[in-house]
Amino acid sequence: MKRFLPVLILCCNWMPAAAQDLVITNARILDGTGTDIDRGTMVVRGGRIVSVTAGPATAEGLPVIDANGMTLMPGFIDAHRHIINGDSDQWFREQSVERMQEFLEAGYTTLMSGGGPVPGIVQLQQKIVDGELAGPRIITSGRVDPGNFKTEELARAEVGKMAAAGVEIIKARIDESDGNRELLAAIVDEAKKYNLEVMVHAVTVPAMRSAITAGAGKLVHTTNNSWLTNEEAQLVRDAGIENLTTAGFAVPTFGVFNDDNIPTFRDGSPWPEGILDTGSNAAGEKVVNARTLWDNGVTLGFGTDTGYLPLDGLAHELRALNLMFSPLDIVKLMGPNTAAFIDMSDEIGTLEAGKIADMVLVDGDPLKLIFNLLNVVVVIQGGTVVVDHRAQQ
Repeated sequence: MKRFLPVLILCCNWMPAAAQDLVITNARILDGTGTDIDRGTMVVRGGRIVSVTAGPATAEGLPVIDANGMTLMPGFIDAHRHIINGDSDQWFREQSVERMQEFLEAGYTTLMSGGGPVPGIVQLQQKIVDGELAGPRIITSGRVDPGNFKTEELARAEVGKMAAAGVEIIKARIDESDGNRELLAAIVDEAKKYNLEVMVHAVTVPAMRSAITAGAGKLVHTTNNSWLTNEEAQLVRDAGIENLTTAGFAVPTFGVFNDDNIPTFRDGSPWPEGILDTGSNAAGEKVVNARTLWDNGVTLGFGTDTGYLPLDGLAHELRALNLMFSPLDIVKLMGPNTAAFIDMSDEIGTLEAGKIADMVLVDGDPLKLIFNLLNVVVVIQGGTVVVDHRAQQ
């Protein structure tokens, strides 16, 4: 747990002021470790999980949620989300309450910023910690792209500015044609002085290799626009670098349908010509490369790289992942693997005793149909029920 020291201190102390003691009974439990309990019980005290058992459990006097056979899972984590769009002050005034509630309604209890505005994203995190705003816990990031700097000194200075602003991870972009590996290495080196990790936007195999050589600790995209070999995937694994999926924007067979029921890509480019637009879309390499990373032992987590309605972003990423991953794979990918990416495996990502009580109840069995993850009924964050649609069923 050497990375993200500032956010770990914050998140370990983060707990809703009204953290509840409660018991959830009669639940199908997918705890994220591979265990599948048909009818189980979870006990929560002080915002943390006390026990997860098959059958009933002794918890006299605690408020009871009867899951009525619904599936209980770890709260969803999106480790690459664009949260604040546009001017931060205007967003706080006009959109923040609604936007944050949309994330909770979709089942998200934790979000990592994919390079949002600074200091806006830091302010958002603090508002949620203080209870001023309801929403998922926020892990903040700031952009320091090598291509924006002419000298190493300027790049290092920008890292210092981001650290002073309070961000918890640096995001940097490197492209195949940048030739900025040395600048990226300087950014990584400077970030270490502030105990900050660097996650890299690298969507081609050559860019990925440059990120590895520069010493980056995380990759926020699965590569596309070229095929990834087993040997190249093993380079990622051997470097101990976690990766995210962000597969949805590069899957031509599951485009977004417009009002005339015409398929398009997520960025609006047309089908099928958009396949040739190497600036954004790719003919399936992304999901295949994601599976290659997975099969070669890379820790692959969940990220949508979206800035629109959270439920739609979740649905689109699931459609892409469903091509190459089993429902059981996706449960692992979304839970413990994504918790590992944000260095919070000790706190969230699985339903185990001692961990923060972040969880969702969904209607249906995700192992039979992964899209049942869209049927969120109850969301519990730090032991507090923040979404409850049981009365609407």
